[in-house]
Amino acid sequence: MTVQAFAPGLFIRGFTPPLPLSHYKLVAFDMDSTLINIECVDEIAAAAGRRDEVAAITEAAMHGEITDYKDSLRRRVALLAGVPESALQQVYETRLQLNPGVETFVQACQRSGLKTLLVSGGFTYFSERVRHRLGLDFARANALGVYNGRLTGTLTDRPWGDICDGAEKRRVVLEVCELMGIEPSRAIAVGDGANDLPMMSVAGLSICYHGKPAVREQAMISIEDGGMDRALELFSA
Repeated sequence: MTVQAFAPGLFIRGFTPPLPLSHYKLVAFDMDSTLINIECVDEIAAAAGRRDEVAAITEAAMHGEITDYKDSLRRRVALLAGVPESALQQVYETRLQLNPGVETFVQACQRSGLKTLLVSGGFTYFSERVRHRLGLDFARANALGVYNGRLTGTLTDRPWGDICDGAEKRRVVLEVCELMGIEPSRAIAVGDGANDLPMMSVAGLSICYHGKPAVREQAMISIEDGGMDRALELFSA
């Protein structure tokens, strides 16, 4: 499908703007490097002196070079064993920021009546704080194991099931659509990495935000310069 440059740093494929934002009823966001400026696992690893080792696995997984996301996450989390739980708060307070234009875009979606979903392969410690900060409706992420104030290097049992990987992101988006009584074609999926492609494939509109090459090549909207609010250039009121 032909890619068109709608404006500098903003590319589209498969539709003709402007689109009515209110046509959609749900928007699902990845968290790390999409809503926020960091990969949380890499920043936690820095506290253990293992940032380079963990970041290399993260980068390979995000590019799709490691196809088993669950295995890659378990390997990275295992390297966090012994890190003080207080490091999570330090990362949140000193390293984590919302990406440019995120608040503007989220608020525009909310004003247009869309429900908002955060679905992340990252960690609940951060996803719940980001959810509250942005006023999002739903969130799904992974929970880090903690014992005696230190990370165990494992993920805890979760009532909703297995690790949140690409397949789980897709399942959650479809489940929320079903709960809302809408077709997936009325959903928007926003992400940057290879594990976002499954949920993008079932959504009616996919947005890549400063993403990896494989994601830029498949998303219907690719923002490669500027903030997330640049997507609003493609929507009518």
